[in-house]
Amino acid sequence: MRKITRAHASALIFGGTALSLGGSRGDAQSQTVRIATIPIEPGAEVYFAKDKGFFAKAGIDADIEPMQGGSAIAAALVSGAIDIGFLAIDALAAIHRKGVQLVALAPGTEYRSPFTTQNAALLVPANSTVQKAQDLNGKVVAVISLNSLTHTAVRTWMDKNGGDASTVKFVEIPSSAMATALGANRVDAAEVAEPFIGEAKKNGRVLAYGFDSIAKRFITTGWCSTPQWAKDHALLVNRFAAAMRDTAAWANNNPQASGAILAGYLKIDPAVIATMTRVRFTDQLTPALMQPLIDATAQYNGFSSFPAQELIYAP
Repeated sequence: MRKITRAHASALIFGGTALSLGGSRGDAQSQTVRIATIPIEPGAEVYFAKDKGFFAKAGIDADIEPMQGGSAIAAALVSGAIDIGFLAIDALAAIHRKGVQLVALAPGTEYRSPFTTQNAALLVPANSTVQKAQDLNGKVVAVISLNSLTHTAVRTWMDKNGGDASTVKFVEIPSSAMATALGANRVDAAEVAEPFIGEAKKNGRVLAYGFDSIAKRFITTGWCSTPQWAKDHALLVNRFAAAMRDTAAWANNNPQASGAILAGYLKIDPAVIATMTRVRFTDQLTPALMQPLIDATAQYNGFSSFPAQELIYAP
């Protein structure tokens, strides 16, 4: 396997300087695991695992570091600054195609229609004349980040429903600013994710729930590392995967309790969490459920698709 330096990894992933985190790498028997996540509900699974004792049960002392995006997490993983990181499957696929060796150790969340259909929505301003996909041709559409799941979902929905996504100007807007952008008519549409859909509906209306255009069910996120770290820490990898399986089952079955933890870590009003569509965690890295998002990502990001098995760590 070709060795990738920290600088090279950073350039491949996002063209900047890799984020350096403190802490030293432990040996294969170490119980400390440095974990990076993103402050969104899917990334909160490790907080559930820590607060409810699933990590302690697995013999893991989790040092959790919030980070702002997948690019920074991927660079930190490759540099050895962290051990395990939260990544979307589409981001993992794109990184893989750039030659950066990262693999999934455990699944995170899945999209499963109809249970999570309304977790993300394409909205238009309340006074908009847009009624169908074709009406968005040549328009400006906001997404959380370019070449992300929300971006891919909008493009897939448009192209499968009579529109032409290649004519659209896509712009990045933070989720928290989507409602304001719609209200001010700064964009013609916006793909909004929870917990911001309720606020966005005050200034807009839902045009579509578009993730079904990718597949009725597919894995969206996972917990990843480098193959070398996983090989050197085989026992920790097994214990981590077991803890995440336990956590997924608990979180899916206890939305009120997990919502209370989520509110504390993400500083979200519990009343908002009580009304939003919650994510669904999954307990198996099933290749067939990873493949739809890999295929869609490849189609819209200029690379050839590949078997999902390539992204799953195999001892």
